[in-house]
Amino acid sequence: MTASKRFFLRRVAATLAGLGLASAAFAQSFPSKPVTLMVPYPAGGLSDVIARTLSNTLSKHLGQPVLVENLGGASGGIAAQKVLASPADGHIIFQGSPNELILAPMSNAALKYKPEDFRLVQMITLNPMMMFARKDLAVNNADELLTHARKTAAEGKPLTYASVGPGSMYHLLGEHMSKLSGIAMTHVPYKGAAPAFQDIMAGLVDVFITPYGKGQIALVDDGKLRTVAALSAERQDAFKKSPPLQEAAALKGFVFDTWAGYFVRKDTPEPIVQALHKALSEVANDPAIRASLEAQAMVVPRPQPLASVAKVYADNTDKYRAIARAINLQPQ
Repeated sequence: MTASKRFFLRRVAATLAGLGLASAAFAQSFPSKPVTLMVPYPAGGLSDVIARTLSNTLSKHLGQPVLVENLGGASGGIAAQKVLASPADGHIIFQGSPNELILAPMSNAALKYKPEDFRLVQMITLNPMMMFARKDLAVNNADELLTHARKTAAEGKPLTYASVGPGSMYHLLGEHMSKLSGIAMTHVPYKGAAPAFQDIMAGLVDVFITPYGKGQIALVDDGKLRTVAALSAERQDAFKKSPPLQEAAALKGFVFDTWAGYFVRKDTPEPIVQALHKALSEVANDPAIRASLEAQAMVVPRPQPLASVAKVYADNTDKYRAIARAINLQPQ
């Protein structure tokens, strides 16, 4: 080996070692300022409840204030784009789900990101879903719902279903239900679950497929909402009178749930991702946090390694892309 080649290799090794030391030093100083949890919906919804439940505990583990920022619109895409436009330094964390990061960019041509632009750091909740309805919609199960929907469609007044925006999971599931049953239905998009529930209680929209919390259970108990069916394979403990949607012959296998997790830009340095993963895992294992979220009718899974949550995210991306193709979802 020539002297010049040896010199070149030493320079390369020194440069790589320097980058490694710089990355490690950067991670040791993380976080160096307040951390923002970016919630892609208005205040008052289920996502907001999750973020505000754990923000103080996460702050203790990170040693910096954790601020919750609500930014709705474009099925969560506006908030996602703000995260991508911010430095990849771990100081802004996206609280999201397949809804905002997988489905929204498939349906909204204005959103220029793809699921692979984000990295899932840790999951925090698994959220069962129900179909809620306005209180005067006289249907008690999936078969009665489809009979009603077929009748109103024939009369030129299709069943209306709410979502948190075009291309959202709840839009996708409504379109999927319409396609499987062969019944025309009308999509009514909102910027978040809170305004959608307001309009259902006002009788302005018929049904809404969505995760739920203690607040929705109370509204049903008070007679301000009603439930039609569960999207789980079995009845849910909170709504034992409502059978699964898949009991209708036309909707066999129509079983879905969703989850919430914490994401960063994919190019966030690995030591920072590891630091966030450790802090978020400790929060997810905190007994008070688990009890508080479970009291909201959420399921809190045990923290998983980074490789495992990466597989969950990749599998969900493949699943929902397949459904989008099946219903011919096109970006608008």
